[in-house]
Amino acid sequence: MLIFIFQTIWLFIDDLAGRGLDIMIILKFLFYIMPNLMEKVLPLTVLLASILTFGSIAENYEFAAMKASGISLQRSMRPLIIFVSILGIVVFYFANSVIPASEQKIYNLRKNIGQVKPSTAIVEGAFSDLEGTNMNMKVDRKYGDNDRFLENVIIHKKSNNSINNTVIKAKTGELVSSEGSDILKLVLRDGHYYEDIEKKKTSENKKFPFAKSSFEVYTINQDISKLDVNLEEDRAVTTDKMKNVVRLIKDADSIKKNNLSIIETFSKSIHNRAGAFAVLSKKDSVDRANFVPLSKDSLRLQKAVFDTLTIVNLYPVYQKSQILNAAKNTTTNIIASVSSKKDEMDKRYKIYNMHIVSLHKKFALALSCIVLFFVGAPLGAIIRKGGLGLPMVVAIILFLTYYFIGVFSENYAKEGNMSPIIGAWASTLIMLPLGIFLTKRATEDKGLISFGVVIDFFKNGFKKLMPSTK
Repeated sequence: MLIFIFQTIWLFIDDLAGRGLDIMIILKFLFYIMPNLMEKVLPLTVLLASILTFGSIAENYEFAAMKASGISLQRSMRPLIIFVSILGIVVFYFANSVIPASEQKIYNLRKNIGQVKPSTAIVEGAFSDLEGTNMNMKVDRKYGDNDRFLENVIIHKKSNNSINNTVIKAKTGELVSSEGSDILKLVLRDGHYYEDIEKKKTSENKKFPFAKSSFEVYTINQDISKLDVNLEEDRAVTTDKMKNVVRLIKDADSIKKNNLSIIETFSKSIHNRAGAFAVLSKKDSVDRANFVPLSKDSLRLQKAVFDTLTIVNLYPVYQKSQILNAAKNTTTNIIASVSSKKDEMDKRYKIYNMHIVSLHKKFALALSCIVLFFVGAPLGAIIRKGGLGLPMVVAIILFLTYYFIGVFSENYAKEGNMSPIIGAWASTLIMLPLGIFLTKRATEDKGLISFGVVIDFFKNGFKKLMPSTK
């Protein structure tokens, strides 16, 4: 846990460093994020503890004494199997209740920390809404003490109707505010000012009047009292990681039905816009006895006539280009609509896949502790080595294999490249055969790999390849 906490500090150093946060806020941040780390820490802990325990027992020949007393490996593992099974149930409860709550807390705390200082609310390279103000701002770069100096500033100021009617551009800017003051002074240098002027008469507004000016220094005083936020304030935002099993099942079902409804509605819309898929009329009730099929020559002649006499040829020459252009524009618009809707549906189905992955990961996490125990315990009995040397190396290699398989499969599942159920269970299911194999080898008191069997395999292969000589 300590190792993963240090990793987390490095990952979120930008959110914590240089913002004047109280030490209690930083400790609360780490406390909230610890439950989220448990899904990484617990499998590694079970794997490492089982290898160390059984490796130390085997190294001290305690298994030999047990077997001499008639105690098998399965019987010696029985108390720990019961313990790990209970641990799996506790882990499921933890993943279903505690981790979603901690995700909600850490999300709210990170968002609220971002508003502690005005400069932290400004993101480089993107427009940022300054909450509690009537403007949004974009800067290319922030630098200097507390990021007070800005480069290439663009500001959109909103009117009372929430319309961006003022644009201010400046090459440089500086945030100036005194300690304890609710007024933020923004000093802009070397820029331009544009403003749409609203006239009382509608006829004058149609002329689109605006004001334009240049400035060397322009100062904006903004009240930032509303930026004084409560770091414990909750926000009405819920993601898939913030939901328990019941909520995930309900929301996943709703998202799936909503996606199908959107696709059905869009399909009908495209069908109506295209107008090329006419509904076929029902078959006429004719007497099949009076039906005389056409000969092959007649069918060939009829096909040639229809191929030559297209619909466009039925219209005058001056209308042909209009019809073709209209068909081309309609097709282009339909293709653009389909492409846009495809991107939208990809995002919607990604959200659905994320819900399914999060749902099954709660069960997979609980089972992974049991599976990794059956990997680590027999492996420790086989390698017969205790301490933090070889067992630690083996545990880390196995855990990294388990972890990276889980990460890759989860990402593939979220993008829809594989089933989200398989993506959530992939790492656990891959470790399951390894656990069965190692348990069987340890029970039969065999090594990890029987080199004699490998050598005999290659010997038999060479004998079959080489011609027999007498």
